[in-house]
Amino acid sequence: MVASQPNGNIVVCQAYRQPIADYAVEHKQFEKDFSYNRMSWIKPNFLWMMYRSGWATKEEQENILAITISTNTFDMILQDAVVSSFDKYFYTSEAEWKRDLEAHGVRLQWDPDHDRFGNKIERRAIQLGLKGNILYQYGKELIIDIQNITPFVVRQREILEAGRLDDLEIPYEEIYRPASETLASKIALS
Repeated sequence: MVASQPNGNIVVCQAYRQPIADYAVEHKQFEKDFSYNRMSWIKPNFLWMMYRSGWATKEEQENILAITISTNTFDMILQDAVVSSFDKYFYTSEAEWKRDLEAHGVRLQWDPDHDRFGNKIERRAIQLGLKGNILYQYGKELIIDIQNITPFVVRQREILEAGRLDDLEIPYEEIYRPASETLASKIALS
């Protein structure tokens, strides 16, 4: 998986409507109008988030947040992850997988990654759905910083729409490898 990794941390993206984004940026946590009763998806890949949000044009996804968490936090989230669809490599039965889904607060889903134009590319992008206690910890305790990068996203969308590809800026991302070999194998095989 690729991710922006400034200062040994990880930046994940999320898209929200204005009240949630404004509160999150000001307080460096999620609360106002944010629901802890549903799954919330984090994405470490910028272009996947741009595809998903339509470069900040889709309804209720008009604000793109860059959320910094520690690599330890990211690894903890990955450690709790259960693949979002049944896989015989990890589970002997669908019932066992469903029990794991209920017992853990993180869903791991691999999707086709996308290029700057929204076209699918061969590389896969990961997204992680958080719910329950781990979502609460993430939203209230584990975030280092939250920046609203919507003005940057809008400028890049305008540059892209104008066909000025030499002027397009995309955050630098590199392959992320968890510190634990066991965890790295789990993610690679998912």
